[in-house]
Amino acid sequence: MNTLKQGRKLGNTDIEITPVGIGVMQFAGGKGMFRFMFDDFPQTQKDAIIKAGLDGGINWFDTAEMYGQGRSEQGLSNALKNNQVADEDVRIATKWWPLLRTARNIPKTIDDRLHYLQGYTIDLYQVHQPFSFSTPEDEMNAMADLVEAGKIRSVGISNFSAKDMHRAHQALVKRGLGLASNQVQFSLIDRQIETNGILDAAKELGVTIIAWSPLASGLLTGKFHKNPDILAKTPLGRRMRLSNQLKKTQPLIDAMDEIAQKYGVSITQVALNWTVNFHGETVVAIPGASKVHHAQEAAGVLDFRLTDEEMAKLDRLSQMYR
Repeated sequence: MNTLKQGRKLGNTDIEITPVGIGVMQFAGGKGMFRFMFDDFPQTQKDAIIKAGLDGGINWFDTAEMYGQGRSEQGLSNALKNNQVADEDVRIATKWWPLLRTARNIPKTIDDRLHYLQGYTIDLYQVHQPFSFSTPEDEMNAMADLVEAGKIRSVGISNFSAKDMHRAHQALVKRGLGLASNQVQFSLIDRQIETNGILDAAKELGVTIIAWSPLASGLLTGKFHKNPDILAKTPLGRRMRLSNQLKKTQPLIDAMDEIAQKYGVSITQVALNWTVNFHGETVVAIPGASKVHHAQEAAGVLDFRLTDEEMAKLDRLSQMYR
């Protein structure tokens, strides 16, 4: 059986990451805007989540300034320290929040990111959103300064259009670098990057696409299809959004269920496997994890690879989402 244990290069850098990482937004501690999204949970649980991911072969984690103003970053670094993980054995991606700021804020706040990460290297530093008071060129120049200063290893963006990807990449090329990644929403039922130019730009420029929400808020796990009672217990807004998708996605879930039984894996793992393989090595994914079994499931994706025929079948069943 083909597996995904071998890492992939992050963009055109020499940084190697596994096709699946883990997003730790849930480590934000139930603070700020996240008090409405996630409950806090103890550091011991965070430790166990990170250990499960690492034990399963995952080598990188994605966090951000915005996730609790440093709480997610610190929860991650605490977990790495508590598990005695050496800096060279892990890769960390984090993000700068641009709203109501200019590029001049990037060098002013990098020491905060490093403080919360407690000595762990920032392998990828990303501009979290495409809106600020500065141009992409100014932001990339500020990021390039950090690379030259040895404070970060590579530069990425998040939720940027194809046009702004090109602008960011060209600005970095002028500094002897290149754009490493664009973190965008992508899954079997969120496929707009295939038609809006973002995926084409990534392939042209050698940029890695980091797929956030690769399980579509849990819809692609199949749990709501198999047990409607779970849906009834979710918050109203999310419940209404998911309810509208259940019937439409049932054929896709059924097909993934059949494939999952063949491999002895879960529907979740089939969905993630398609996401990180359908476009070759261009796309990696960062499912979130608030429980140990989430990290174990994510790591299990590295143990098998869907056939081209299986991926084509799921592609046909999800064409309406392009």
